[in-house]
Amino acid sequence: MSKPITSFEDFVRRIITVVFWIALVAVVVILPIYYLLDAELHFPFDIIHLAINPNLMIAFQLNLLATEPFHTLFALTVFPGFTFVAVYGTIFMGWVERKMTAKIQLRTGPMYAGRFEGILQNIADFFKLAFKEIVIPNGVDRATFVAVPFALMAVAGALVALVPLSTTTYIADPSVGAVLVFAILGFTPVIVLLAGWASNSKYPFLGGLRALHQMVAYEVPMILSLVGAVVLAGSLNLMNIVQAQTGFWYILVQPLGAIVFFIAALAELERIPFDLPEADSELVAGWQTEYTSMLFGTFQLANFSRMYIMAGLFTTFFLGGWLGPSPVPPEVWFIIKVTAVMVMMMLPRSIMPRLRIDMLLRAGWVKLLALAFANIFLTMIIVSLGVVH
Repeated sequence: MSKPITSFEDFVRRIITVVFWIALVAVVVILPIYYLLDAELHFPFDIIHLAINPNLMIAFQLNLLATEPFHTLFALTVFPGFTFVAVYGTIFMGWVERKMTAKIQLRTGPMYAGRFEGILQNIADFFKLAFKEIVIPNGVDRATFVAVPFALMAVAGALVALVPLSTTTYIADPSVGAVLVFAILGFTPVIVLLAGWASNSKYPFLGGLRALHQMVAYEVPMILSLVGAVVLAGSLNLMNIVQAQTGFWYILVQPLGAIVFFIAALAELERIPFDLPEADSELVAGWQTEYTSMLFGTFQLANFSRMYIMAGLFTTFFLGGWLGPSPVPPEVWFIIKVTAVMVMMMLPRSIMPRLRIDMLLRAGWVKLLALAFANIFLTMIIVSLGVVH
């Protein structure tokens, strides 16, 4: 039985041990197998030559990434795929939110993990969650309980594939991307309700019911808020919608749609003041109450990924996507705009109280719905007058 990890030094020692054994297996087992196969198959490269020549290794990797299926695999997993969203959304923007909220509320926030303002605190939290024991309470529906975090992560991953960073940097470009986004988002209320039900506890179940009511009330205005942008662009393809904003951003002629989408996105993400499903003063942590360790960490990763996606959709539909002055790469413009939108989504946490459930539902079904229809009406007037072509 291995010695338990009780300090950071034990953790570093365990990592070094694992790396050593991996390297040993590579030298003793993988290299002989490689040369035995090379004698028959005649590989176009020498693994030893690549290992001792960094420039040749880099060139080989770049050439490999330009071919299929490695190019698609790189896009799905690294950039603009899962790894990029995880590092940017969860690690960097999570740190930004903690520091910004602390500064606004005259607190210190993360300070010690990392040389600059606790910038490595979220990485430290990740390792803490990764090495904690996964506790599954008695009486839960075990299979559903464990599957729910990964189902929510799968939804977030599918949405990441639909948000393009530029005309050349994207994972998927479906002709009806705007429809697919909301088709995938529609799974979220069901997943959250399953998390509450599978936990077999009153607080998670109440949180799941609240999430279901909240998301159903706000998804309808959210979908309608984008109808104006789709009509102006004349396409459901996200690439075409961005290209249609070459002369001006749609937020200038669709301010009502932008406001409705932004507020509805906060409710979809369960951000303050719409965090009733996770109300810590009432429901502990809502539908996430019974989750621990990396099951809880997976929820956090999915939630920050969804925030990136909603900010990316706002940027795509209303802020011209990746469009900007040419000296700056389009991907950089997209990330700058998404960062600004995410900061705006984080601000209410510092300055606003939580709404009551009746106020929240009334706002969704009455006020935002009315504004969404008003935006569609104004869009039809703009199109009929020929103001926008």
